[in-house]
Parts: sequence; C-alpha cells; structure tokens
Amino acid sequence: MKKLIILLVEDNKEDAFLIREAMEEQAFLKELYHVMNGAEAINFLKKETPFEKVKMPDLILMDINMPIMDGHEALQKIKSMSELKHIPILMLTTSSRKEDIMKAYKEQSSSYIVKPDDIYGLDSLAETLKNYWNNTVRLPGKET
Repeated sequence: MKKLIILLVEDNKEDAFLIREAMEEQAFLKELYHVMNGAEAINFLKKETPFEKVKMPDLILMDINMPIMDGHEALQKIKSMSELKHIPILMLTTSSRKEDIMKAYKEQSSSYIVKPDDIYGLDSLAETLKNYWNNTVRLPGKET
C-alpha cells in the first residue's frame, strides 16, 4: 500500500491532534504536516521559511474558519498557482452552511466534509479517506 503525505491546515490544536491520531491509526500516512492557517499553508507550499525542506503533499485537508487567512482565501490562492493547483484540497470544517459548501466547490475544492464531532466519527472519516484517496483514486506523482 502506498502512503500519502498530507498537509493539515487547522487552527484548533485539539482537532489537529485528534485528526492526526485517527489518520495514524489507519496506517496510510507517510507524513502529516500541520499548519495553523491559510497563510502558513501558502508559505508551506511555496517552501518559504521555515518550510524549505518539506515534501509536497499529495492531499490537503483544510479548515475554513481560521485566523489570518481563512480556508476559502487559501483555496483560491492555491488553485490560482499553476504549480500547485493539481493538489486535491478537501475542506474539512464544522460549517454545514450551504453558502460555504457552494463557495468551496466554486473555488475548486475536491471535496467538502463536515468535521465529525467525536473521535468515532473521525475514525470513520479517516478510514473513508484511506479507502478513497489511498486505495481507489490515483493521485499525480503516485505509483499505482
């Protein structure tokens, strides 16, 4: 089984910890990087200080409601950069507002997922992500 490099863009440290735990339990991570907001995600992807030596992610999980730069703005910026727009971005957020969902898809989000509110939901989500993004679809730059 191939393993994925994932960038998690999440301002809530507790949520980030629980998401990491659920993902690691599924054993499909090569690496999970975590940044706190959209601005840090852009710096990460452009390999700006302090991210010069990071590996490019196969997949990005991005919250919407974050300080400095929210998920919508970061999604727009990433999808406007030709060298980055191929990376699938999954919005992973507490918002179930129709406006947020429509906006995310208009901005070329690959998926929109309402964040589960307990560890069991996160475990189920991690298993679904593994089955779909790791076992079903083919990602750019990944062998089959």
